[in-house]
Amino acid sequence: MRTFAVSALREPPFPARRHDGIELLAGETAGWVESFDLISSGHRLSRLRRADAAGLAARACPDGPVERVRLLADLVSWLFVMDDACDEDGLGEAPTRLAPVVAALLDVLDGQGAAPTAPSAAGPLGAALHDLCRRVRAHQRSDLLLRFVSRVRDYLLALLWEAANREHRRAPGVAEYVQMRRHTGGVHPSFALTDLALNGLPGAAVRTDPGLLTVDTLAADLVCWCNDVFSYGKERTAPDGHNLVTVIARESGQDEAGALRAAADRFNDTLEAYLVAETDLLATGDETLRPVLTARRNWIRATYDWSLVAARYA
Repeated sequence: MRTFAVSALREPPFPARRHDGIELLAGETAGWVESFDLISSGHRLSRLRRADAAGLAARACPDGPVERVRLLADLVSWLFVMDDACDEDGLGEAPTRLAPVVAALLDVLDGQGAAPTAPSAAGPLGAALHDLCRRVRAHQRSDLLLRFVSRVRDYLLALLWEAANREHRRAPGVAEYVQMRRHTGGVHPSFALTDLALNGLPGAAVRTDPGLLTVDTLAADLVCWCNDVFSYGKERTAPDGHNLVTVIARESGQDEAGALRAAADRFNDTLEAYLVAETDLLATGDETLRPVLTARRNWIRATYDWSLVAARYA
């Protein structure tokens, strides 16, 4: 499937970069996962190592202090662990099974990292999430803390949507899938921590500008759809079908080859729309936007490059 993805997806026209501290990031992030006992078996540890969370974070945030990029790498590791628990280990087979875990994690988010420790019912996932919130809180950026917490909440509630679909063998339509994929991908909380690593973000009035919100949405879509095309080879036999290629095939009646091409075309068309939206924002002359736009470029390019080499979808 990588061969198809490379030939069909337009390579993002942004420079490929990587943080100089990638080896340090990889070692410290692995230690963080171990310290919270997030992985309980050798198979799951091997699976997480193949995912190369530090490699993705180092590409997505090639600038900034190592300790801030490390926060992003730890979040990506946590998201991979949570995704794998739901998608491969049975946690997300039904909302009745997932709901107690989500409730405990929402309790952690409500605390916003203020308490010394996580609620006792939260378990390792909750303790690790509390640590992320605590570390974001320590930067004394209430706007980013609230944004991070709200985006993780969106992610958790979207996982319940996936679980309900699995339980009822329900296939979402393309429009519904596209909307929910922005949340199940965990991209927006990752954007929040990338912005924290950069410092010097624009003020609240600019952050909520419709043009910038459009760029954020387009970037999130590109990250998720690139992921879907690269991962389709692994996910094509999954009964739930939470993949852009699968939902296109179901709704349109196209065969696999046609659906793959349609998904790639959607990515390529959206990349073009992203470039136009970015150009329009830069034309305003507001230089405070440039770091954010660079960060979104880095995420789009990082996902493409990481997908070429990571063994997560092999």
